[in-house]
This record gives sequence, C-alpha cells and structure tokens, in this order.
Amino acid sequence: MLCEHAVWTTVFSGRSLGDHGYYYYRRLKPGTYELQTITGADIGAPPFWSRFADGSKTCAIVDAPDVLPIAGIDGIQISDWAIHNAPFPARIEPADFESAVRAAGGVATPIDEALESDIDTDRRLFTALMDRLRRKGAVCRAVTNSGRFDLTVAVFSDCHTATHQFWKYRPEAGGPDTDLRHATRSIYEALDEELAALLAGCADDANVCVVGSTGMLDMYPAGDLVAPFCRLLGYQATPAPSAPSMHPLAIARRVMPEWLRVAISRRFPRDVRERLLSDQFRGSTDWAKTTAFGVPSAYTGFVRVNLRGREPQGIVSPGAEYDALVDRLEQDLQELRDPVSGDSPIASIARTARVFGGPPPVLPDLLVEWTPTRYFRDRLVHPRGEITQTKPEFFRDSDHSREGWFVAAGPDITPGPLGALSPMALAPMFLSLMGVETRAEAQAAFATT
Repeated sequence: MLCEHAVWTTVFSGRSLGDHGYYYYRRLKPGTYELQTITGADIGAPPFWSRFADGSKTCAIVDAPDVLPIAGIDGIQISDWAIHNAPFPARIEPADFESAVRAAGGVATPIDEALESDIDTDRRLFTALMDRLRRKGAVCRAVTNSGRFDLTVAVFSDCHTATHQFWKYRPEAGGPDTDLRHATRSIYEALDEELAALLAGCADDANVCVVGSTGMLDMYPAGDLVAPFCRLLGYQATPAPSAPSMHPLAIARRVMPEWLRVAISRRFPRDVRERLLSDQFRGSTDWAKTTAFGVPSAYTGFVRVNLRGREPQGIVSPGAEYDALVDRLEQDLQELRDPVSGDSPIASIARTARVFGGPPPVLPDLLVEWTPTRYFRDRLVHPRGEITQTKPEFFRDSDHSREGWFVAAGPDITPGPLGALSPMALAPMFLSLMGVETRAEAQAAFATT
C-alpha cells in the first residue's frame, strides 16, 4: 500500500493507485499549477458492486467511504451516515427506508476530530462516539433484518476517529492516568459487540470478511518539509522580487505574525482555506525555472517533477533527463538528517514511474514516507543547509500506518493464513465468493500480492 489515503478506493474498486490516481484529497488540477480538492467519489473508480446496477444482485451498503449510492442497485444504500470526516451529507436510498433508519438509530450525527482539544472536550467526544457506534450497529441490523441480500457491506468509522482523538491518552504514550486512558480500547470493544450482534443475524451459509484498513502510529505533520527541501537544493525556484502587492490579503500576510494568520485561517470554511492555499502555491514559484516541487500535504511528502508535456511550463525532458533528476532527488532526500535523533527522517521513498511503468499523469513522482516520531520535526539538516517548517494549521500526533488486516470465515473460505495481501486482491476475492468474478481479474489482482 503506497498511499494509505486511497486504501478504501483501492479495496472496493480493485484498481491500483496508478490506475485510479486518488492519492490524497488535495492534488494538482491536471494541466495547471492549481490545487484542487477531490474525494474518491470524484475519480471514476466505482466499487465492485457497481456491476450489480443491472439489478442482478441484491445489495445492502452502509457507509462505504468515498462511495455514493449507485443508481440501479436493488437493495438499500446508506452513505455518510457515520463516516470519519464525512465529505457529503448523509443519503438513504430508497428514501422510504429513512423512517426505519431513524427508528433504529436516530439522525445522522457527524463527529469530526477536535484538534488540540482539552480533556473535557475529549470526554464529550468519547460519549458521543460511543453513543453513535451503538446507534450505527442498530442501523446495520435494521438493514440486514429487512431482507436477505446477496451482498452486505458495512463500514464502522468510529474507531478511526477515536484512535486519533484519544491517541495521547493511551498507556504507551506515557500521558496522565485519566479516565480516558483506555478510551480507544473501549471503542474497539464496543465495536466488537456490534459486530457480534450483526454476525448473529447472518445466514448459516454466509461468507464473512472483516477488513481493517490501516493501523495507527506516532507521527506529527511533516509534509511542509518538502517545499523547503526543493527550494534549498535549487529544484523549486522562487520568483524574483517585485513591488509588494496592495491586495488586502497580501498586506495582511505581511503585517500579521504567522501564529495569528494560522489562528484566523482556522475560522475560514475549508473551501476558502483551500482556495487561498492554491493561490499562494501557484504564485510562490517561478515555474519556468523549476525542475521539481512539493505538493502541499500533511504527512506523506509529495514531490512532482516539472515535466515537459505534462506540466504547463515543464522544463524537464522525459527519458534520461527525468530519470537523472529523480535519482538526484532521491539521493538528496536520503542525505537529510533529523538533528534530534541524528538519524535519517526517511522511512521509504516510492518512485511512481518505477512502480507503475513510466511518469504518472496525476500522481507525484516521489512519495516520501517519514519515520514515526513522538515529537514535531520543525527542522532537518542537509549537507548543503537546513530546512524548517512551522506548526501547521492541521496538527495532531498520529497518522495511519500502511498496513491493515483481513480475516474471513464461511463455507467457501479455506482455513489457514493468507500472508501478505495487496489491497487490490480483495474486490476480486469478494466477487469470486459471489460467483461472478472473472479468472483474469483474480490472476491480475493476486499477481500483485
């Protein structure tokens, strides 16, 4: 799994990251130097059950991330009812099933992370998450009890939100001994109970698969280190000084201290913040002199080559020049050192052209994974200088790992360990269990494991 942000899109579609191109919620708008925000629902990688839009199978789909209801599906579809950071309003189809959802679980209750919260806020969030989890279980049972389905998909996201929110309280973190010390574990235990109740209602001949998309690890934001790295080493050129802009926003940026700008920006709607970031990104680089640049992110570092024929003002030729540049970028990244630990801050670097067979049209050219830390890296050193980052607006102490887990049981499941699985292998496996998967799909997916 090269990029955990896309894990559910890959799992449900069976398509690779290089194919669907959804690596992060923010990316370059193709053919421009503008940033755009997207979701997995925007990229044309439909889930495996979309092939049942002809009504050939009955489906019950509850809260599949980045998936909206699909026209033509025979059954029940509920989206964004209790999703982690839900991007869309909740939807229930058919609409006449909404009364059953309300009777079982009440109304949809969005619960987002509260960054840098105090313990009283966290206690309220724990109570809300526990309540919503119970209601979500009741909704799922109302769905499954409403009829027999060929396929049921139900995703629980409360444990995701809880693990981020209560990460600092867990015993391993060495934090204070509070009533939230085992909050994350309590959420998982409650989820186990809801799954047990759901499984108790399954038919005896059901095949059951349980997928955990990722784990969690100690990590502070580090994505803002990429652009300073590219600028320090001459890859990303800064425009020549010009007369200061008299636009009110430009004046505000010059006169306000950074901490105040960050505090104010947090009060803006997300679309406004993203538009301001895109404007700043586009105007802060001399593209005609830039060979590689960083795409703004929170955790994984994204390095994009200013490739001729792909970018509007690309200056790096495909072929030998591109390969040599990416070689040099990798070497320079490996020479970075964390002054706190003295070690390399790099956990891995993925060259997407090598993985997917050529420079990708949408993906970054390098995906940089940083080593986990229990402190915020505000600076790194390189033999040619130092790079720094300030505390970003989005600031938390955890991020997702790049490994999940999978277990299955049922009359068509052969007991025994599967070993490492590619996320792409799961959709063909699910289809095979339903008797509709093609041999070519299975061979292609399992060849990647």
